[in-house]
Amino acid sequence: MSITLDILQIQQFLPHRYPFLLVDKVIDCKPGISLLGVKNVTYNEPFFQGHFPQKPIMPGVLILEALAQATGLLASETARDELNGMIYYLVGIDKAKFKRPVVPGDQLMLEALFVKSKRNIWAFECRAEVDGEFVASAEIRCAAVVD
Repeated sequence: MSITLDILQIQQFLPHRYPFLLVDKVIDCKPGISLLGVKNVTYNEPFFQGHFPQKPIMPGVLILEALAQATGLLASETARDELNGMIYYLVGIDKAKFKRPVVPGDQLMLEALFVKSKRNIWAFECRAEVDGEFVASAEIRCAAVVD
């Protein structure tokens, strides 16, 4: 079963709000397997005022945050009943790599692949691309805890 989510549905799963909600749309989610999301990068993003004014580049930590939010959506769709009433925290990032900058006008494609879950810790392999070009990747772990 494949699922899509618009921004209003995303907001039902993630507690983040502007300016920190970094997933605009989910175009394909296969619960327990993978998620493909979109972040439309615009010059109006507040971080571009200081990073960097003469050459705007999306900070790498925000690319990783967008990927972590994608994992939260995948986990939420995978274990909807189990995670109900829980909040999802980032607990680890390993093997983060960056290849090219992300700039205004780019459409950042966010891919999260479910690896495993043990107790309340979830592990994912994540990748970000723009126009089919590798941008960043990381192994991300998150924990679901009672709110």
